[in-house]
Amino acid sequence: MTRIGLLSDTHAYWDERYLEYFEECDEIWHAGDIGSLDVARRLAAFRPFRAVYGNIDGQEIRRIYPQVNRFKVDDAEVLMKHIGGYPGKYDPSIVGSLMTRPPQLFISGHSHILKVKYDKTLGMLHINPGAAGQYGFHRVRTLVRFTIDKGTFKDLEVIELSDRK
Repeated sequence: MTRIGLLSDTHAYWDERYLEYFEECDEIWHAGDIGSLDVARRLAAFRPFRAVYGNIDGQEIRRIYPQVNRFKVDDAEVLMKHIGGYPGKYDPSIVGSLMTRPPQLFISGHSHILKVKYDKTLGMLHINPGAAGQYGFHRVRTLVRFTIDKGTFKDLEVIELSDRK
């Protein structure tokens, strides 16, 4: 059983509550638009850290983190890409990978819109954790926590940090 803390679109913004809310997590995943190596390093120093780069991330971040990250955790295959869309409207850049070999969990960011949706056609859960940073049109900053247990997903929680300043 692995407890995951998931966030996206920090855009270089740091909030100490990331660590507070991810205290009980085994790993932290970032779905892109990290915005600064400082944010990535602070999260990686706290827990094992997986990430993808987003469209606003510079070469420094792109040298360390991939555009697409496919990995397995607790018998669940995960695919993470910053710009990925959602069930019924996947981004053309990832649709081939999803259709050819669907993971059990597809994670994307970019839209700043929190969305958790099951794709019945592909038998795959999709999670977009919304945006944890200050930059963008979103009104509420969000994080997601969930558990992977032998290939199944459970105990999903949405954490609202606060309204944007």
